[in-house]
Amino acid sequence: MSKFTDQQYLTTNQYKDARNLEARLAIHPRFSTNPYGWFNWIFDTLAKLPKDANVLELGSGSGALWTNIADRIPANWHITLSDLSQGMLDAAWRNLVVTGRNFKFEQIDAQSIPYKDETFDIVIANHVLHHVPDRPKALAEIKRVLKNGGHLIATTIGENHMKEMNDWLTHTSNHKQTSMFSLLFTLENGLEELKPFFSKVDLSRYDDHLCVTEVEPVMAYIRSAIRGADLSQESLEIIEKELTSILEKEGKILITKDSGLFEAIK
Repeated sequence: MSKFTDQQYLTTNQYKDARNLEARLAIHPRFSTNPYGWFNWIFDTLAKLPKDANVLELGSGSGALWTNIADRIPANWHITLSDLSQGMLDAAWRNLVVTGRNFKFEQIDAQSIPYKDETFDIVIANHVLHHVPDRPKALAEIKRVLKNGGHLIATTIGENHMKEMNDWLTHTSNHKQTSMFSLLFTLENGLEELKPFFSKVDLSRYDDHLCVTEVEPVMAYIRSAIRGADLSQESLEIIEKELTSILEKEGKILITKDSGLFEAIK
C-alpha cells in the first residue's frame, strides 16, 4: 500500500501531529505571488452558500482554512471539523479556540461518516481525497450526508504542481522519475471520479506560484513531505546545494504551483 493512503502510517507518522503539515503550509504566505491568498479564494466559493449552513470539513488538519478566514465565517454557520488523526484535531482546537467560534471537532474516517442522510449543506475536502484508500466509498458517503442540492468543495493539485521539486528529487534518484506528491486524485483526473456521484461538477484553478528567496523554507518543505522522509541525508545535501546555486545565480527560486478546486453539487 502507498504511504499516501496508508491510514496507519498517516495517523502515527506523517500526521501524528501538525508539525509536518505546518512546515509545508508556512512557505505559501511568505513566498506566493498571488496576494489574495488560497484560503480567501476557497472561501469565495463557500460564501455563495446558505447563511445558516451546516458544514462538515473532512481532513481539516490544523484548521488552517478557518484560522485564515475567521472574520468571514457567517455567524449562523454550524461547522464540524474532522480528521482521522487525533493529533491534528488537537492542533485545530488549539488554533481555533482563540477565535471564539463554536466549532465542533470529531475524529472521522471519510469512508464511514457517522451522520444521518442529508445532514450537511457543505462538505469540504481540502487536499485530502488523495489520502483516502477507497475514494468511491468516501464519495458515496459524502453524497449520502449532503442535502439535496448540497455542495462538495474538493481541493487538490494538478500534475505540474511544484514540478521543480520533482526534478530535484529525480536528480538525487539516479534520474529515476519520482513525484513529491500523490497523483491519485488531481485536477486532471478528479472530474471522472466525481461525475458518477454528483449532478454537476465544475473545476476552478488558482493562479499562483512561489518566488522563494531563502533555501531553508524549501528544505523544510521537502523534509516534511512523505517522499522527503525517504531521502537520505546525502540526497538532502545534494538538493540543498542545488538550491543554493540557483539562489546565488538567479536571486530567487521559482516554483510552479498548480492548485484548484472542484465544486460538485448533489
